[in-house]
Amino acid sequence: MADPTTYRPKTGEIPLNPGVYRFRDEHGRVVYVGKAKNLRSRLNSYFANPSGLMPRTRAMVFTAASVEWTVVGSELEALQLEYTWIKEFNPRFNVMFRDDKSYPYLAVTMGEKYPRVQVMRGDKKRDTRYFGPFYPAKAIRETVDTLLRVFPVRTCSTGVFRRAESTGRPCLLGYIDKCSAPCVGRISPEDHKQLAGEFCDFMSGEAKRFVTDLERKMAAAVAELDYESAARIRDDIAALKKVFERNTVVLAEDTDADIFAIKEDDLEAAVQVFHVRGGRIRGQRGWIVEKVEDMDAADLVEHLLQQVYGDASSSNERIPREVLVPVMPSNEEQVLEWLKGLRGARVEVRVPVRGDKATLLGTVEQNAADALRLHKSRRAGDITTRSAALQELQEALDLPQPLMRIECYDISHVQGTNVVASMVVVEDGLPRKSEYRRFSITGDAARDDTASMYDVISRRFRNYLAGKAPEATDTPATAGATADDDGSADVGDLQGALVDAAVEVPVADTTTPAPRSRFAYPPNLVVVDGGPPQVAAAARALADLGIDDIFVVGLAKRLEEVWLPESDFPVILPRASEGLFLLQRIRDEAHRFAIAFHRQKRGKSMTASALDDIAGLGPAKRKALLKHFGSVKKLRTASLEELLEVPGVGPALAETVRRGLAVLPGNTAAPSVNMATGEILES
Repeated sequence: MADPTTYRPKTGEIPLNPGVYRFRDEHGRVVYVGKAKNLRSRLNSYFANPSGLMPRTRAMVFTAASVEWTVVGSELEALQLEYTWIKEFNPRFNVMFRDDKSYPYLAVTMGEKYPRVQVMRGDKKRDTRYFGPFYPAKAIRETVDTLLRVFPVRTCSTGVFRRAESTGRPCLLGYIDKCSAPCVGRISPEDHKQLAGEFCDFMSGEAKRFVTDLERKMAAAVAELDYESAARIRDDIAALKKVFERNTVVLAEDTDADIFAIKEDDLEAAVQVFHVRGGRIRGQRGWIVEKVEDMDAADLVEHLLQQVYGDASSSNERIPREVLVPVMPSNEEQVLEWLKGLRGARVEVRVPVRGDKATLLGTVEQNAADALRLHKSRRAGDITTRSAALQELQEALDLPQPLMRIECYDISHVQGTNVVASMVVVEDGLPRKSEYRRFSITGDAARDDTASMYDVISRRFRNYLAGKAPEATDTPATAGATADDDGSADVGDLQGALVDAAVEVPVADTTTPAPRSRFAYPPNLVVVDGGPPQVAAAARALADLGIDDIFVVGLAKRLEEVWLPESDFPVILPRASEGLFLLQRIRDEAHRFAIAFHRQKRGKSMTASALDDIAGLGPAKRKALLKHFGSVKKLRTASLEELLEVPGVGPALAETVRRGLAVLPGNTAAPSVNMATGEILES
């Protein structure tokens, strides 16, 4: 840890203006971002008496190795810049309100030709309308199932839709009248989109209009003695009323508000919010925050509003007209002006004192208190166990530094084919899934496990050394990644990255496009899956790069032995050791992550097509040709004019495709098959 006196700026150098400051550690990583009305006064408070600071603030000051600041013109600009930098750098010592769960939203993909209704979690997508969040997820699924009776909008996946479209037969929902079956042409794209719009209108609070229209139709059916139609409409009305009455009216029907409550102790705080739309509670969310600074409730409310509504600029529906809070935020005027700019209209932030809103705020506060109590009971054992595991490992391996970050590597292949590697990261005993990496290994590096391990460690830490350059510190690089599901069912927030043999790219799992550095933060310990050969290869890779302050161990599966470089005997940890359990969990996670990537690559390599060997024909053109003709068999018999009808296919490419698919007299054209199963893919 650095001594604050070594990097404390001179008092006269610090301006008296408002601004934003950043603390960086010895590796150039931003560990804290803050704002101040008076930069000199605020920064001096960190260095005047470090022993009098809160424990985590003191840890931040001693972890940092430098401080820098940026002067801005007003407190509003400071608020905006602070938020931008927090989202960009994700500093470990900043107050971060993290969801205690992933909340489901009801989404309608209005941007598609045939809009789809589905329950979604995670990042928001363009041209999609969202309703919620809802809790529990079962409630919204029951709501969708009920509404499909009246609004039979498509709910199937793209694969199911295309299969029904190609066979001319709808899925089960189409037969039971819970889908209008646009896949087989029962409804036109325009009418289906209008139906999806009506679904959205109902979810937006216009339920009474639809109920009134159905009641009018039912009366007309009865007048014409069409009792069967009247009975069906009656059941539709009952279904709509059931959904409409599921959320009790708690406030006036024209009330749209978010109601926040905070329950805190000296170390942590729990936040709950009720989303009230049309006077009804439409959703609930919760966060848990670890308090870093000595801040009061007003500061917490400011940070809360900053983080909750900071991503809402692209979706005005997320910011209601009214926000109710337990106390007014600090920098009230700047916060109100900032929210107004995001919403494009005035936002009222106030503390309810009496009436129904104050009563509802009390209910939200009770939920926050229950959430904090539950969180503390769950975390007590976890914190104790993780601390014990990290302490045991440090003592057993005789390491001079605490194990703040551990990285584990594993190699996966089948008899030397499709060789891949994985890197998983654990910080403070918890997995950091956004830092996971995957590697493709080719050439001489794929000849055996030791060569592969040497290659992976060299590539990872070569990037780390490159990231230590000053220009990489000030302007973090962003590695490009192509999203591609890695096939792991239990890590929903991981999206695979297509990796070549020379570049490591991060798994695409960010909610904002802010740039970040690659591999700029080194681990205290590197764990490899294997025994002495793998450990020796990893240690040799580090030594060849001139890195001597990162420790390497290997965990052998047979007897769960821990091997150190150049050691004739392993370190044997007790079977009941928390340190051993932690190493096993990290090793198993690395193995799972590598296996998932290997299966993905193996599956792609085992799928062969007659179009694969045609020069100049890429994946997009192959897909367009198969979509246009339906099969390779029809494509072979197509004329040059028919080939030119395919979008993106010109005369030269059309002639190349004809020559590539030409079959000599007497020969039989081989169909495209899956080499693993023998399944004929194209005929």
